Amino acid sequence: MASSQQEAASAYWKENVRLMITLLIIWFAVSYGLGIILAPVLNSVAIAGYPLGFWFAQQGSIYAFIALIFTYVVKMNALDRKYDVHEE
Repeated sequence: MASSQQEAASAYWKENVRLMITLLIIWFAVSYGLGIILAPVLNSVAIAGYPLGFWFAQQGSIYAFIALIFTYVVKMNALDRKYDVHEE
């Protein structure tokens, strides 16, 4: 019985780490990729008079981070229920 609990705990943390890595890669791609690397290309488009590359560097990465936080909460709640470690 202890072995099955260890396997469940191992699977839980493996999925948790996979989710965190995925979300961090997305955050990196949005903040660094769009805000810095692709900024010169994106600057040809303007939002409210500001170049899109500048917008991603200043606002877009923050909005993406907030969206990723909410995504993490939803996914972790589902993962907690899946492995029956959720709070009542």
